[in-house]
Amino acid sequence: MIGNGDEPFITAVKPLVDSMGGEMLPPDEAGPEDVVLAWQGVDVVAVRLPQLADSLDHILAAMERKQGRPLADLDRKSKQEVVRILEARGAFAVRHGVETVASALGVSRFTVYNYLNREKGA
Repeated sequence: MIGNGDEPFITAVKPLVDSMGGEMLPPDEAGPEDVVLAWQGVDVVAVRLPQLADSLDHILAAMERKQGRPLADLDRKSKQEVVRILEARGAFAVRHGVETVASALGVSRFTVYNYLNREKGA
């Protein structure tokens, strides 16, 4: 059971877990890849992190929500900023990351590479 007086801690970490696309579960259900969080010396909650590719999809969806419209509808400068943010977050280290981002932005892989190279040349 998650809770039992630990709700402030769980409430505090939930936005972080949600932003990563993670899942919160009772510590006794944690697997070897899960991260168990303790509060005041007691295991309170386990966090199951998503696979990196799923995390990228989650990040893109969150960016769309923040923009209030599909990323493909952004202007070129805004798309370049999205690529810069995603690069800083390691999005292009994920297998098929460039293709996934290109699809979300409604541009070609070549365009994403151009945005990346532009940033490095600046």
